[in-house]
Amino acid sequence: MQSTDPLARDFILFCSNRCGSKWPALYDEMCQVAGRRLFHGIGYRELNKVGLSLSLNDIEDTIKMVDAVIPQPPPPSYKESNEVII
Repeated sequence: MQSTDPLARDFILFCSNRCGSKWPALYDEMCQVAGRRLFHGIGYRELNKVGLSLSLNDIEDTIKMVDAVIPQPPPPSYKESNEVII
């Protein structure tokens, strides 16, 4: 798998720090930040040049990149218990 450009990675982390990592809120935040150039003056074109497209046509690639950048919490584990609830 291709590594994520540091600029794209930092942009994703910046946006997730502002609104959390739940989808689609994160996508909305990424679009807002890019549209207003709130992250180091970077907009859609600059992000696209480093491999991060916010186009809905490329949403699956964007989701894969976000998943690679943002650590996902492990699924809840099942703990066996000898305790019997009546």
